[in-house]
Amino acid sequence: MPPFTPDERLRAFGNQLIEVHLWLREELTRLRDGVDDPDVRPRELRAHCLAFCAALTRHHTGEDAGAFRVLADQVPELAPVLRELAADHHLVAETLRRVEQLVGGTAPPDEVRTELDTLAALLETHFVYEEKKLVGALNALTEGSTENLLGVSLPPPEGGPDRTGPIARRGGRRHR
Repeated sequence: MPPFTPDERLRAFGNQLIEVHLWLREELTRLRDGVDDPDVRPRELRAHCLAFCAALTRHHTGEDAGAFRVLADQVPELAPVLRELAADHHLVAETLRRVEQLVGGTAPPDEVRTELDTLAALLETHFVYEEKKLVGALNALTEGSTENLLGVSLPPPEGGPDRTGPIARRGGRRHR
């Protein structure tokens, strides 16, 4: 993504949404890879899982309280889409709870993998739909911050502090 001036960044919340989604996809891929990696200790996998689940939850609760409310006020015709996306957030939250339970216990790797695959499929359809329906409207917003509207700050650049955990150092794949 090209660098933005401060004024351009304010008008690029939709682009920032795409960047956040790319980062979440990458982290989920790293998490899924960690399930099958014999060098990843269960404690590391659990820590990475909890960090990922917390980031995704922050993003979705932030959207519900931030971007979705702003868009509902400024673009009322998006109300049905926003309701669908908020319902998706509840489905994702239920799946995250199951994933957290599995990695917190003694579940076999194939059970963890199956639940992460379910989460990945759910998130992919959710992200694609959300981007298709909201990027233009988000890019038209002129006030707010990424954290207030999307629930998280922009992801760190490659090699930043959040991309250097034990699983990331083992060469988790990047998908761009």
